[in-house]
Amino acid sequence: MCKMFELRDYWVWDFWFARTPDAHHLFYLHAPKSLNDPDQRHWHVKIGHASSPDLLNWTDHGACFAPNAEPALDDYTTWTGSIIEHDGLWHLFYTGTSRAEGGMKQRIFRATSTDLHHWTRAGDGAALDLDERWYEEYSPGLWHDRAWRDPWVMRDPASGQFHMIFTARVKEGDSSSRGVLGHAVSDDLVEWKARPPISEPGFFGHCEVPQVIRMDDRWICLFCTEARFFGEEYRKVAPGGAVTGTHYFVADAPTGPWRLGPGPFFDGDMQATRYAGRAVEHDGQCYYFAFRHSDEDGRFIGKIDGPYRLAFDEDRGLHLESRVEALT
Repeated sequence: MCKMFELRDYWVWDFWFARTPDAHHLFYLHAPKSLNDPDQRHWHVKIGHASSPDLLNWTDHGACFAPNAEPALDDYTTWTGSIIEHDGLWHLFYTGTSRAEGGMKQRIFRATSTDLHHWTRAGDGAALDLDERWYEEYSPGLWHDRAWRDPWVMRDPASGQFHMIFTARVKEGDSSSRGVLGHAVSDDLVEWKARPPISEPGFFGHCEVPQVIRMDDRWICLFCTEARFFGEEYRKVAPGGAVTGTHYFVADAPTGPWRLGPGPFFDGDMQATRYAGRAVEHDGQCYYFAFRHSDEDGRFIGKIDGPYRLAFDEDRGLHLESRVEALT
């Protein structure tokens, strides 16, 4: 029987995958349940690591990365990111915040590893900081933080250039609808240059935890958001109404431009059952995981649910098929 990935003494939430020839690697945010208040998990976070040969049976390796022990721009939190391999080296891109700024200003950082278990911070500061030409700086009273997080790094199969897509907000428009997919480019994963956003605002206050995947001849960018962050105007016309969960953008190329997926919200409800969905490929099939956020009474759960078969067709758009109990 397939079980959720869970830890007895820790809440688990946002996560991402890496792949080696013999295993899938799961990297996840976690914090101790002894905090009692799950809202405090964000400020007591570490990154954990688990591995599996089949996406069903997981071996947990414990914490592998944590906030900087010395005063630094990432000494408060190490949040959601992604991992990419290049020239025999693994690169972890993650979100960091500092205690000196009360965790309100997010930046994107890089660490490297040769084995996915031991990580070394790269450089002496952020890999990518906010560019005010296009993106909103922290403005207390306008929005609750500086959105510059959740980096998804990939290589363009056509050009070979690296692209980073991340959670950001533009500087103009109604505050409830400024959420966009931020964009940056690099030739070497070291030097990054911010670019204008590659999605249009007007829908959500933020689009969290993006991930770009290819399904047949189309490109899909998963992201998550909450019902309370539906833009005021979009809330009036959103198919199925405002919900919490994971939705998607579609595009004809991996770098967009991205347009909102058609039809109802992909994986969402008012209960906030699942959040921060991710896709992963195994033996040519695409599977979906998300962390279990809330039960029917609104209590936080903090486990990872999946895999589900993920599919796309013109009639239903992106959708989930059966939950998988065994993989052949």
